[in-house]
Amino acid sequence: MRFARVLFKEKAYYADCTDGKVRLLECAPYDEVKYNGIECAEDEIKYLAPAEPTKIVAIGKNYHAHAVEMKEGEPTEPLLFLKPSTCVIGDGDTIIYPSISKRLDYEGELCVVIGKKCRNVKAEDAYKYVFGYTCLNDVTARDIQKSDPQWTRGKGFDTFCPIGIHVVTDINPENLEIMTRLNGETVQHSRTSAMTHNIPKLIEYISRCMTLLPGDCIATGTPEGIGPMNSGDTVEVEIEGIGTLTNTVKAE
Repeated sequence: MRFARVLFKEKAYYADCTDGKVRLLECAPYDEVKYNGIECAEDEIKYLAPAEPTKIVAIGKNYHAHAVEMKEGEPTEPLLFLKPSTCVIGDGDTIIYPSISKRLDYEGELCVVIGKKCRNVKAEDAYKYVFGYTCLNDVTARDIQKSDPQWTRGKGFDTFCPIGIHVVTDINPENLEIMTRLNGETVQHSRTSAMTHNIPKLIEYISRCMTLLPGDCIATGTPEGIGPMNSGDTVEVEIEGIGTLTNTVKAE
């Protein structure tokens, strides 16, 4: 199934978008899918970010080739950092290029959306707590990231976490094609099978130290090919079986 959050008649709803239909829900679909009886057309809605995470747990250097291009070594265990929920924007929204940064990078990633509250999950049980998957762009002020001893500021500006369009629930995430395009040119191209640490291991590792809540997002890392964006650019993250997330960049 495909789920989204949409703006319809100036009110936000979760929606079931399976089979091209937009059927509005009474509430978030994590526990139960409850329809409110309204079906609308795509030209009547605006897509919002499909989840409302309390936190985005991101994984650094989780593709070997990306770790090589960064020339900073490859972590033996998952390298975690957090992006604040205020980073989140949806498809079609604008990424704001901060005036204090001189380099703004795209990082296309597979996003795991948690469906059940969990803590101390074993890897073999991890998928029981996953609601679905969507596209994510881990936007990064690269110069600020490199200037600080930790990554919160360089990764944490408002608009630095586009996600969407849909959360897809019935897909195997282990070997999906993932690509990023900048102004129509493919700049990242890999498969999720190239992750160093797979999704079950990530959920086990993360849940050992923090509780994951429904709607929380795990950004599973970016492949090689990262690079800068400029004001006026259009960046797309496309993942096989999920769709394409598109955003434009604008100077602050």
